[in-house]
Amino acid sequence: MTTLLVIAKEPRPGWVKTRLTPPFTASEAASLARAALADTLSAVAATPASRRVLVLDGAPGPWLPPGFDVVSQCAGGLDERLADAFAGCEGPALLIGMDTPQVTPELLTVDFADCDACFGPAEDGGFWALGLAEPDPGLLRGVPMSTAATGALQRERLVDAGLRVRDLPRLRDVDTARDAWAVAAEAPHGRFAARLARLTAATRR
Repeated sequence: MTTLLVIAKEPRPGWVKTRLTPPFTASEAASLARAALADTLSAVAATPASRRVLVLDGAPGPWLPPGFDVVSQCAGGLDERLADAFAGCEGPALLIGMDTPQVTPELLTVDFADCDACFGPAEDGGFWALGLAEPDPGLLRGVPMSTAATGALQRERLVDAGLRVRDLPRLRDVDTARDAWAVAAEAPHGRFAARLARLTAATRR
């Protein structure tokens, strides 16, 4: 069975989702990040797994459900932190971030029977999920992160390593307010959509 990894930042004001300000305040952006993380962790908790791990930059809070191991992110760039997350795994592992609250257990239930890697592209050119049947940190180190070409370069790295890659559905990350409204429309019954609706209603009063 697969290890499920969630890499995340503690959702505190000024620390997360700074591209949501404006139109939201730092506190409001943090509350949206907290809701997105809670939705993500709920989906992971409902997915069959050998182990569930939160790879966290910061401290856990009441938003963390039971059943997760918490490990600290290492120092360095995002490629190093992702690589380090895989380095702590034995057997198949799937890593996702906290920016896709629309994710479901169905999307996270991956089978490596006919592939060596699973790759979930993101609308912004990055990726929302990366699964490896045999975790190899070297497959991530040195890949430029947070660019419009990150996803293509990461997938190319997998293919160049001779891996059979299965593509997962393309999802939208929540980076901007426009992303937030689009994702909430895709998953209208989650905590993220509910929190966004409350914030939007408050600004219209």
